[in-house]
Amino acid sequence: MTTTTPTDEERATLAKLLKKARIALITTVSADNQLVSRPMAVKDREFDGDLWFFTEDPSHKTDEVRTNPEVNVALESGSGWVSIAGVAEIVKDAARIDDLWDTGAEAWFEHGRDDPKVALLKVTARTAEYWSTDEPKPLVLFKYAKAAVTGGQPKVGESHTVDLES
Repeated sequence: MTTTTPTDEERATLAKLLKKARIALITTVSADNQLVSRPMAVKDREFDGDLWFFTEDPSHKTDEVRTNPEVNVALESGSGWVSIAGVAEIVKDAARIDDLWDTGAEAWFEHGRDDPKVALLKVTARTAEYWSTDEPKPLVLFKYAKAAVTGGQPKVGESHTVDLES
């Protein structure tokens, strides 16, 4: 699939899908070059090109990001899916931590926001591939079943790959 500069409509669809997503699977590369995926809660769903997650530092994940910052973020929103390829970094900005702090983050850190292990994983998106549908789930399932019986591919939405660095 060809990667293109996103149109305003594609950016809007991507932002809409990301706003609905709650949990992402973050894939990093381990020290022995294995792909490792972990579920993480999305903390800032107003997509501006960056995704934010709370993480513990030090950890295997932060070590992996420091060694190889190339990551993939996969999300499901109820009306579509998004796969983002990007570059991650560990951020320990107290103001940004305060801005994103919530009860979900509180549950992971014994000493709250003042815990010295509190850090943010910032992923700057380079490209995104998304699949989106506005059709009700029963209709989507019916189209899959029909395609399985009659052959061919179901027409259940749109798919785009966009370059977010342009």
